[in-house]
This record gives sequence, C-alpha cells and structure tokens, in this order.
Amino acid sequence: MDLFALITLLIVVAAAFAYLNSRFLKLPDAIGIMVVSLGFSLLLLGLHAVQPTWFALARRTVAGIDFDQVLFDVMLSLLLFAGAFHTDAAQLRVERRSVMLFALVGTLLSTFFIGTGLYGISQWLALNLSYPLCLLFGALISPTDPIAVLGILARFKLPESVKTNIVGESLFNDGVGVVVFATIYELVLGKELGVGGIGWLFLQEAGGGLLFGLVLGYGLYRLLRSINHYQTEVLLTLAAVMGGYLLAQHLHISGPLAMVVAGLFVGDRARQDAMSHETEEYVDKFWELIDVILNALLFVLIGVELLVIEFEPSYWLISLLAVVLVLLARYAAVWLPFRLARRWLNLDHKAPLMMTWGGLRGGISVALALSISNEVPHKGLIVAITYAVVLFSVIGQGLTLERLIRRLYPPGASESAEGPG
Repeated sequence: MDLFALITLLIVVAAAFAYLNSRFLKLPDAIGIMVVSLGFSLLLLGLHAVQPTWFALARRTVAGIDFDQVLFDVMLSLLLFAGAFHTDAAQLRVERRSVMLFALVGTLLSTFFIGTGLYGISQWLALNLSYPLCLLFGALISPTDPIAVLGILARFKLPESVKTNIVGESLFNDGVGVVVFATIYELVLGKELGVGGIGWLFLQEAGGGLLFGLVLGYGLYRLLRSINHYQTEVLLTLAAVMGGYLLAQHLHISGPLAMVVAGLFVGDRARQDAMSHETEEYVDKFWELIDVILNALLFVLIGVELLVIEFEPSYWLISLLAVVLVLLARYAAVWLPFRLARRWLNLDHKAPLMMTWGGLRGGISVALALSISNEVPHKGLIVAITYAVVLFSVIGQGLTLERLIRRLYPPGASESAEGPG
C-alpha cells in the first residue's frame, strides 16, 4: 500500500471511529476513539476463524505501519508544539519548580523503581530479564504522555496548580524520558558508557534541546512580529516546527524538549505582542485542529496495534503485575519529591494521588517499546507489557478520572484546595 492510500485509510477510519464515539459512546475523544479502535481490532480477531483472508489483509496493513517512525518523525513534533502552545505559560512559570522537579527527579526515580521491581518480578516468575532491560522498560513507561493527558484533563475542573503540574510535567518528562531511554538503550546494546559518558549524553540531548527550543521560539517570534499576514504566519509556525524538529534530530539533541520550549515561548510572547487578534485566532484554531486530527490518528493506531502484538499465555500474569508496579512506582516517584520539597511547592496533600492517577501513559511508550531492536532478547515481552499498561492507563484511569476528581476536589471546594494543605 502506497503512502497516500495508507494516510487516506487512516483518516477515513479515524473519522468513522470519532463519529461513532461522538454519536453513541460520548466518551472523551482519546478514550472513545481508542475504545472503538480496540473493539474493531477484537472484531477482526474474532473473524479470524470465519474469514482468515480479511484478518490476514488487516494484519499485513497494520504490520506495514512503522508505528514508532510515524509517531516520532511525523506526529510528535506537531502534537507537542500544539500542546505547549495552548498551555498557560504564566501559570506554568508559577509552578515551574514543582514541574521541573517532577519531570526530572520523578522520571529518574520512576525509572529506577519500575526497573528494579520488574527485575524482581521476572526473577520470581523465572523469566530472567536482565537488569538493564528492566531499566529500559522503566524508562519507556515512566513518562506521562502529554497527548493523552491534555486531551482528557481539558474536560475536567481541577485546581489550577494541580492541573498545571500534571500537564506541565507531561510536556517535559516526555523529552526527559526519551533521553533516559536512549542512554539506557546504549547499555542494553552492550556499549560501554562511563558515568562521564552518560552525563555528557544526557546534557547534550536534554540541555541542547532546551537551548535549541529557546532559539527556535525566539526566532519564530521575531518573524511573526515583523509581518501582519495570518496566512503566512500560520505557515511560518508549521515550517518552524517541522524544520526545527528535523534539525534537532540531525544535531542529536532532544527534538521533543525543543518543541515544548518553542511552543511555550511562542504561545506566551507571540500572543502578547507579535500577533494581531485575527492572526492569533487563526493560528490558535489551526493548531487546535492539528491537535485533534493527529490525536484521533494516534489513538486509532494504538488500538489497531492489537492485531500485531503477540500475547503469549505466559505474558498475562507479568502484564497484570506490571500495571500495579507502574502505579505504585508513579506514586512513590511523585510522593518522595513532594515530601522533600513540600514547603516550596504550591500543592496540597491530595496532589500526589491526583498526579499518580492522572499521569496517563500513551503512544510514546508504545512507540519506544516498538523501536527496540528485534535482536534484543525478550523484546516481545516488553512490547506486550507496555501495551497492557497503556491500555489500562488510557481506558482504566482515563474513565475513572472524573470520579476521582469529584472525590478529591468536590465542586465548590476548588479554591480552598489551592496551596499547601
């Protein structure tokens, strides 16, 4: 199937699933599309015995989609910029200490807790996964996915400090998680990296991404300020994101972090004094549509991946244990920094629980798992448990978020929930 036919098929399927959700299920967009997509995949699996030809065709089509390449090379830059562009940068500045604390320290702690826990579980189940491979799983599953988080939390009323921390952390820990994953992956492949080498790789990727994002955002801001023509300004933002992400990849720095920083800079500064009201409206609507369309495509892809992911009978128990492990590790990774730095944080005592259940995993984790070389032992197991955690996260946690929010922050109590408690 050629590229145009594949894109056409995905858009048609995404539109059909979005319609079914809007017409009948009425779930949050990301969850609803993924539920319909999973249902479609399960239907195809059920038809395997009746019409094996149809199933084989569908499986070949899905197998021909390079999920990690589609996400990282096509979708991610656009989705991250759109999410950052629509984030309240002023509120994020207020919460910057806690956001960076959770995005950096929390991600590292979560990687360690999950990796160590999975290693112990694998030894208990006689699966004998290596410790570096377990840490690799910890790195790919620790980042909360901004694509899933932004689409779901937008529907719910939370104290601004808590919502900003969940959204802001998800934007930044995505880039941090990818850098940690790349570093540990080098060890899994058997490459020798000393402490200095690991530190330099992290500094190059993360620090370079942050700096490049600032330069890109400022350059785009100056260009937007110099003209008043909304068609050209929309085109400039699109060119900056796509060209900037491509350049970041060639410079071997973190493209995700660069897009987040650039999106925040442009969304804050350019809105104030570089765009007319008309331009701001068009740019805002353009990136909102990009966000909606690509989100629909992404969650369709996650759902149909069920057709090609192999679930061996021996995988079910470790997948279930991994779901519990990831939740416990997430809570510990949020609670420890929260307790140590509580006097400096504008968060109440309910925040760690809210951030744990609201920290959804999504397509980034699946893409990282699929990007692991087939030469790495137990790749199939890592992909399977990653998929299980993501399904539970998006559907299980996503569908119960509103109930948890109402329990922790009842209507009318939002204002009193702000600040340390």
